[in-house]
Amino acid sequence: MDSPPVIAAAEAVSSRRGTIFLDARAGSGASEAYAKAHLPGALRIDLESDLSALADPATGGRHPLPPLERWLARLGDWGVTPSHQVIVYDDAGGGMAAARAWWMLRAISHPRVAVIDGGWRALGELGVPTEAGIACPSAVASYPRKVDRWPTVDAELVARVRSDPRWRLIDARAPERYVGATEPLDPVAGHIPGACNLYWQSQLDGSGLFDRVDALRARFAKILGDVPPEQVVCYCGSGVTACHLLLAMDACGLHGAKLYVGSWSEWCRQGRPLACD
Repeated sequence: MDSPPVIAAAEAVSSRRGTIFLDARAGSGASEAYAKAHLPGALRIDLESDLSALADPATGGRHPLPPLERWLARLGDWGVTPSHQVIVYDDAGGGMAAARAWWMLRAISHPRVAVIDGGWRALGELGVPTEAGIACPSAVASYPRKVDRWPTVDAELVARVRSDPRWRLIDARAPERYVGATEPLDPVAGHIPGACNLYWQSQLDGSGLFDRVDALRARFAKILGDVPPEQVVCYCGSGVTACHLLLAMDACGLHGAKLYVGSWSEWCRQGRPLACD
C-alpha cells in the first residue's frame, strides 16, 4: 500500500526498522553540513549528481533527470528495494530537494516514500539524536524496473496545452520571477504564456510545515476550477521546486499532476513565446 507523501518528524523517527532515510539537503555547504550532523544512518543524496544529469539547458533545463537506468542503479547502491519505506528530508521544507527525490521514487512506482514535514528544522526541534561522518549503505542490485521512461511532459506538450482551458499550467517560482521583474538564474525573464502562478513556498505555514489539507485543497481549487489534476502540468525554473507543488497536491488528494522537468530554464532558451505580467 502506498504511504502518505508527507510524514511528521516524530512519526518518521518513531519506527526506524526497515526504513531508509535520505538526506537531501542541497546548496553550498550541504555536504559539509551532512558530514557534521545527520539523522543516524541517513544516506547523503546530491541534487546535482544523484537527482540530475549534466545536459544542455536548452534541451533539458538546468536540472534534467538522470537516465532512468542510472537512477535504478543508484537506488540499489543505497540498498533500496520495493519493500523498503524511504523517508527523505531537506532543510527547505521539502523544496530543495526532498520533493524531487520523492517524485523520482513515485515515478518508478515505489509505494512507500514520504517527505518529513518541516525537514531538518523539525528534526532539530524534536531533539532527535544525530551522528557525524558518512553513513555506509548496504548495496543491493539495481531497483527492479517498473517503468520504461520518466513520466514527464515535454515542451511540445506544454506548447499545445498552455492555452487550453481543459488544462492548467502552474508556475511554482516566486511571483517576482513569474512576472519577469527579476531573473537571477536564467537568461530571459518572464513565464510561459497561459501559466498561472502558485509559489511553492506558499504551501508552507509560518513554521515551515505544510498547511492543513483543507487549506491546500482550497488554494488549488481556486486555480484548478473544474480541471482534473491529471490535466495539470507544474513547472518552475529547473524542475526541482515544481516537485514541491506535486507533493502538496498529492498530500491533499489531488493525484496525477505532471512535471515539465525542463521548465523555464529550457523553455526560455528555445525561442518560444514568453509573457511578462
